[in-house]
Amino acid sequence: MLILRKMNASKEKSIIGRREIADLPDFGLSEVDVKTDTGAYTSSIHVSKCDLDQQNGKDLLKVIFLDDKFDSYTGEEIHFDKFRRKKVKSSTGQEQIRFFVFGKIRIAGRIIKTEFSLTQRSGMRFPILLGRKLLNNHFMVDTSLKYVHKK
Repeated sequence: MLILRKMNASKEKSIIGRREIADLPDFGLSEVDVKTDTGAYTSSIHVSKCDLDQQNGKDLLKVIFLDDKFDSYTGEEIHFDKFRRKKVKSSTGQEQIRFFVFGKIRIAGRIIKTEFSLTQRSGMRFPILLGRKLLNNHFMVDTSLKYVHKK
């Protein structure tokens, strides 16, 4: 039997399954299928468009999340003036430069601000992977479970 140690009520970890449903209000997305990925450090999200532009002399990242394959797709272009670029190694072992943005995710009754790597996940079943950076402090993953926290 697994006993979760209570540090205090706000530090208690929720159990989630290998697949869950989440909302990402800062990105205009609701009821998106997500997959936990304990092998990934950072969470990632599929984008169909990610362009760097200049506006008033400052860099502006223009992003369209998901694509029309997913029910949660809105086609809305979201702009970020705060972002970073970082070299990462993809799951196939190739190095690539990716953009990273912060946003809130609502999952398992919690709202958490976390960082997302923006990537093209075309052909993948889940548009969002939740990595250890998000999972470690908030959740325990039971890989035998799916959709523990339905709407």
